[in-house]
Amino acid sequence: MATEIDDYEVEEEGEPITTRHALGRAFVEAPSLRVGLVTTVLLAILGTVGTLIVPIMVQQIVDRELLAGDAPDFATVVTQGAIALVLLAGATLLARTAFFRLSRMTADGLKELRVRLFDHLHRLSILHVQAERRGALVSRVTSDITTIQEFMEWGGVGMLIGGAQVILALIVMFFYRWQLAGLVLLGVIVYVVMLLFFQKLLQKAHDQVREKVADSLSVMGETITGLPVIRAHGVEATTLARVQATLSTQVRVEHRAFKLSALLFASAEIFAAGITATVIGVGVFLGAAAGTSAGVLLAFLFLVNLMIDPVQTLVETIDQAQRAAAGLRRVLRVLDTPVDIPDPVDGVDLRPGPVGMRMADVTYSYPKGPVVLSGVDIEIAPGRRVAVVGQTGSGKTTFTKLVTRLLDPDAGRIEIGGVPLQKIRFASLRKRVAFVPQEGFLFNTTIAENVRYGVPDATDEQIREAFSQLGLEAWLERTPAGLETAVGERGTNLSAGERQLVALVRAWITNPDLLVLDEATSAVDPFLEVSLRRAIERLTSGRTSITVAHRLSTAEASDEVLVFDHGGLVERGTHQELLTRKGVYTSLYADWNRGAKTA
Repeated sequence: MATEIDDYEVEEEGEPITTRHALGRAFVEAPSLRVGLVTTVLLAILGTVGTLIVPIMVQQIVDRELLAGDAPDFATVVTQGAIALVLLAGATLLARTAFFRLSRMTADGLKELRVRLFDHLHRLSILHVQAERRGALVSRVTSDITTIQEFMEWGGVGMLIGGAQVILALIVMFFYRWQLAGLVLLGVIVYVVMLLFFQKLLQKAHDQVREKVADSLSVMGETITGLPVIRAHGVEATTLARVQATLSTQVRVEHRAFKLSALLFASAEIFAAGITATVIGVGVFLGAAAGTSAGVLLAFLFLVNLMIDPVQTLVETIDQAQRAAAGLRRVLRVLDTPVDIPDPVDGVDLRPGPVGMRMADVTYSYPKGPVVLSGVDIEIAPGRRVAVVGQTGSGKTTFTKLVTRLLDPDAGRIEIGGVPLQKIRFASLRKRVAFVPQEGFLFNTTIAENVRYGVPDATDEQIREAFSQLGLEAWLERTPAGLETAVGERGTNLSAGERQLVALVRAWITNPDLLVLDEATSAVDPFLEVSLRRAIERLTSGRTSITVAHRLSTAEASDEVLVFDHGGLVERGTHQELLTRKGVYTSLYADWNRGAKTA
């Protein structure tokens, strides 16, 4: 049924997220970023105040001691120097404390953001997750948030301390000579305006970089996962060309961002040289015309240097901030994606015991796609074994996803156990209704841990008993380490059939009342098929079951068969009843028989 969602694409809608809005949202989504922030800012400001002691002390020593006309009092000079050293040491300690506090806040806050992102991804519909490239989603959870963390831990501290240092240095400058301070302030304003212009260019450039990084991760991840297929078809050269083209695009946008950054860094050097030259020239003029002392001029030069250093650092930080903001915007776009299949706020739990299923005039179509199911009316009594058959694309898999509420219908009503499906709490639904897909997905851990995804607190004895009850204890004994056998990434250490065995045990151990299987025996070898069929017979015994049957031997053993064709339910009845009608099922059965004989 993969063809049913091929045309579905996720579109990013809404207004662009500005850097300011993104930062504001970060504080909302990750509250730890706000904890103790005021104290951290105060520590950073106090640390900055200490650095301003040096130019003030220089002015005092030069004007009052060295150029006062009398011999300098070296005891006073040493005392003032010692005071300045102590204050400077204290300022450094405060600045370091602010740094460590901000680093801790950042680590905690971004951990919260990652958890929020994971939680939201798991609440999104399967359509959204399947339509997104896996590499793009991985990059948002990993590299995008890592970029934010690097900025917050290093650039964030620099912006905090540097911004305070620039403001305080300007205040002290106005205290000494407002004319010089006014010129410096004018230069700072002009430069900031230019920075704002560059910021927009960098924002666009780094947004493109993050997008292309995600593209590269997606393509490389896909080619690594699909390595056996690539080798089997001999398309290594074509695949390599695709990877090279993707990486070349990434390098091109990265180079553009780098050129903008280099131009920005060069502007910082020009700004520093221009401000210093202006202060010296105007300061010398004022010294001759208005009595500006040598100490004041030296203090001014120290203050200009104290101001220029953080401005230059700020320029570097802006580049880093734009990379972080680009990553943050991508994360927020995921968090802003609405949950289209929400867990009901005032939901109810299913009552214990066998449950039936009812569909009333259900219609469903994938976004931008044709109608997949239309006007389906079905009622399944509790405890019945039902097989679902039909040609590829007839709507079988969509039907099972609607029953398990992996999808919601466009129209119509679905009930489980007499309760509207959209009113059942997810916790109750997932506990009472188990779904085993056609390809049993396993996590990169042991057989036991994969079964525990069904019941997290299950003991090894309970898991072994589950294998035994399904008649699979002999297979388990043949594995290299029994329950502790490592299955590998996506279960690649096991065959397709063996992965399905583990998936069936995982469903069995949850003891569901309604079991939905997307035919587990469609792609396994004959030896394992026998074990699987026996396990499925035991698994479905005594409970309501819906099985998508690709092999009609499953339909033969069912209480009832539902036949889908072109998105509608066209026939229903027992295997024998349907054969006598000479309809769609008879044709399907004849085709299956011919295929079984020639296999």
